[in-house]
Amino acid sequence: MLQKASDKFRVFLVKRVRFGVSRSQTSMARQSSKVEAIYELCKKTFSPSGSPPPSAEAVSKLSSLLDAIHPADVGLKEENPDDDRGLGFFRDNLNRVSRWTQPITYLNLYEGDSFTMCIFCFPTSSVIPLHDHPGMTVFSKVLYGSLHVRAYDWVEPSQESKGSNYFPVRLAKLAADKVVTAPCGTSVLYPNSGGNLHSFTAVTPCAVLDILTPPYREDLGRKCTYYCDYPYTAFPTEIKVEEEKEEEYAWLGETEPNIYMREGNYTGPTIQI
Repeated sequence: MLQKASDKFRVFLVKRVRFGVSRSQTSMARQSSKVEAIYELCKKTFSPSGSPPPSAEAVSKLSSLLDAIHPADVGLKEENPDDDRGLGFFRDNLNRVSRWTQPITYLNLYEGDSFTMCIFCFPTSSVIPLHDHPGMTVFSKVLYGSLHVRAYDWVEPSQESKGSNYFPVRLAKLAADKVVTAPCGTSVLYPNSGGNLHSFTAVTPCAVLDILTPPYREDLGRKCTYYCDYPYTAFPTEIKVEEEKEEEYAWLGETEPNIYMREGNYTGPTIQI
């Protein structure tokens, strides 16, 4: 069943359903795994408040562990580029339909007060629209396939304007506009840098392992907000840039997107709490 959501994490993260967390193990009982090693390092490193932020050494250590993760380590197998379902290892009897009607599959490995570990499996051409990560540090590792990433950071001090319909927009600077293809290194974004506002578009079937710290929590001011981006020339501003650099800037205005996701059943190594 398709799940329509206006907030990527409102349905899947706030519910606090721990699909990947277990105190027992079946075929992999008591066997150490890369997933558990990542969990243990996150548990030692992160705090519920996100303060202090992770040190450069901690970021490097976690990134190194994530760099070594492969699809099989989390119960996935790489998608055939001709298969646009984006369901990773999880096969079902869904009829083949147009790829843009297929949902993104969300897999929850762990969710706690200090961090969240999750995987998104994308069918070709599926999109997670431009959104933010307020006060958060996010680690992203493309497990297989190719993903287009477009990311911004806010221009400081804040520069705001209004469109013809009097909706507010805020100026941001482009931080990344690239295609990331596995195998690749881990990308990290920070509360105020590294592309805190980003969108994902699947160039091929792909999967992304995300670690978010601290996790989204609306009552603490960490609400996921979605945006549309508009050209720098669309609105007036006191900031003047060279004409050849105008494409590096954009105005972002809040929006309510439509996202189609389904909950998948994580079958990789479970995390021993």
